[in-house]
Amino acid sequence: MKTYIKFISKTYLNSFFYVSLIMFSLIFILNLLSELDFFKDINVDNYFPVYLSLLNSPTFIFEMFPFIFLISTQLFFITLLNNNQLSIFKYSGLENSKILFIISIMSFFLGILIITLFYSFSSSLKNFYLDLKTNYTSDGKYLAVITKNGLWIKDIIDERILIINSVKIDQNYLTDAYISEFNKDFEIKRNIVSPKIDISNKNWIIYEPRVFDKSTKQKYEILNMTTNFDYLIIQNLFSNLSSLSILELFELRKNYKSLNYSLIEIDIQLLKLISFPVYLMLMTIFSSVIMMGTKKIKSSIVKISIGLFFSVVIYYLFNFFNVLGKTEKINLFGSVLLPIILLTVLNSLMIRRFNEK
Repeated sequence: MKTYIKFISKTYLNSFFYVSLIMFSLIFILNLLSELDFFKDINVDNYFPVYLSLLNSPTFIFEMFPFIFLISTQLFFITLLNNNQLSIFKYSGLENSKILFIISIMSFFLGILIITLFYSFSSSLKNFYLDLKTNYTSDGKYLAVITKNGLWIKDIIDERILIINSVKIDQNYLTDAYISEFNKDFEIKRNIVSPKIDISNKNWIIYEPRVFDKSTKQKYEILNMTTNFDYLIIQNLFSNLSSLSILELFELRKNYKSLNYSLIEIDIQLLKLISFPVYLMLMTIFSSVIMMGTKKIKSSIVKISIGLFFSVVIYYLFNFFNVLGKTEKINLFGSVLLPIILLTVLNSLMIRRFNEK
């Protein structure tokens, strides 16, 4: 490997790890303050909020990687400018575009490593974090999961324990549902079989139920049942996809499909992960162009501020398109690919005179 490639790679990686460490420290402190506030009236060991903060921080780091790459690139160019390295490279025949190419490729491959290794690691920690913290939340006694056997719900209300299974969800209805009702000692009270249950609100309407109570069997036209769940609550229970690895997302997608559950959010999450290395590379290019365009500005703080301002605009642009995709205003591919295309076009327009700067 050529000496200048080693130097550029080392300088860029040093900037990346330095910024990542600072960002992790800030996120950890904010998480810790949040956990301390949550547990202020709950008796737990002193180390427990710290432990939870450590478990939860990597997920936030993942969300912050576009900013980390942007700031890392800015810090990289600030280092080169302060040491007059860019002029030395230019006199040696190394064009700015070659430097940009090297760090862009590094960003792309770092993005692949982040998706394949870091994301799996952070999602596992997030899942563990949620499992631990659920024990201290008011809804810890409630549970809803989706498996290959359909939707399963555990609910506790009025000293009754309900175990509910449904083969499919059709809009606001559970279809082919089976409900087992237990008392607080987990002794079976009755079983209810229904072809359709309206879950529009927490007062469920059970159509044509067959009720098995001990040795008796009864049929009704309609039966009402109060629960802690409705359609929106059930839908929101599965919105925290950051606790699932890529393989788990694909498995969950298969289960969603068998249940006739909406695939929109999970498809957007998968598309975002697949395109994430490209997004990080484009943010690196964008940051490089900003730094070279502001080379005459002496203040590093001003340069970083300009970059952060535009990166926040880009971040919200990406989120805006994601919301359009989730609400089905545009198709799924458009919600993920359109902001990437726009950022690519913007970089192409700004990079035309990059070697002259």
